[in-house]
Amino acid sequence: MPNSTPARPSDSLGTAFVERNLDLVGKLYQRSVYPSVLDVAHGKRLSAPLVVDLDPTTVCDLACPECISSQVLHHGRIGQDRIVRLAHELAESDVRAVILIGGGEPLLHRSVGEIIEVLHGAGIKLGLVTNGTQIHRHIDQLAGMLSWVRVSLDAADADTYQTFRPSRSKRSAFPQVIENMRLLASRKKGRLGYSFLLMQRFDEAGNVTASNYDEVHQAGVLARDIGCDYFEVKAMLDQDHYTVNQRAEDIEAVEDQIARLRELEDDSFHVLHSSNWQAVRRNADSVQPKDYHSCAVAELRTTITPTGVFVCPYHRGNPKGRIGDIQQSGFSEMWSSADTTVIDPSEDCRFVCARHATNQEILLLPRRPEPTDLAEDFDPFI
Repeated sequence: MPNSTPARPSDSLGTAFVERNLDLVGKLYQRSVYPSVLDVAHGKRLSAPLVVDLDPTTVCDLACPECISSQVLHHGRIGQDRIVRLAHELAESDVRAVILIGGGEPLLHRSVGEIIEVLHGAGIKLGLVTNGTQIHRHIDQLAGMLSWVRVSLDAADADTYQTFRPSRSKRSAFPQVIENMRLLASRKKGRLGYSFLLMQRFDEAGNVTASNYDEVHQAGVLARDIGCDYFEVKAMLDQDHYTVNQRAEDIEAVEDQIARLRELEDDSFHVLHSSNWQAVRRNADSVQPKDYHSCAVAELRTTITPTGVFVCPYHRGNPKGRIGDIQQSGFSEMWSSADTTVIDPSEDCRFVCARHATNQEILLLPRRPEPTDLAEDFDPFI
């Protein structure tokens, strides 16, 4: 969204929920969110971030060659006693939403069910990013207590899944994941998403040796059949979070399949583009210049992992982006002493950032009159 036409509350009130959910700038203008955003815009620190990305463990049961988190995998987990205490600390803070994510596979942590129950009981909204292999083990909590679950599949059949998301047991986990998703779809109160990361492999001559590009339509049809609320297409990133250049013919082939999937959309099923795929299809530069030197969103969101607390998931594992350690102190103590300005986006975030427009919007707020028509709260995952 261009800076010259910022999202206003009135723009969002009449739109579908799924569209508002994608409007990260519009989310700033929710009634209970805007005061904190305005404080941050004026350089104030918050007593707690509004959203926490929580990595319970760095362990994963898959061995994906293209995993963007490969450098931070298998470095331990937050201890069972400590993570339960942390859940209570978050419950007692002003945190509004927690996303269980990784790093590793969050559902492999033995205390994840108790964590969900504590946070849900405190009124904190919960989201989950998972590979789906363990959904059945925590079905009661996931079905009844989460606002949304997004499952990373990146394939439409077992063979392609095993190529790009191989199991450490050497047997494709695809059938189990699909069965788990059907189970969750039949019981869920929140939203369920099917995430499809576009991936290719090339030989030294530049020839494609493996690809899932031709399975977008098939995967979207499967997502609808499972009972997913949405199907999301994402562009592949390199280890430094830059979008990988795509060939024009491949972009066209994907877009053709997405167009066919849009014919299946209705009030209960939507096809989404991630911000990085939107950049690819516009042929945007993989380098996204930024003219600001601190990230306002780092005060609104933070990322807690077994190896430290980081300003955001893009900088997970980056020593420069490390702002604390909940293994050494309580959450409130850690946050009060954290320096969320350690990252300079103009130098350290030259990749396409999903919250670049949010940062641009926040920079403009001190020069604007306060809005009189804030939106009623609709999504705390800003």
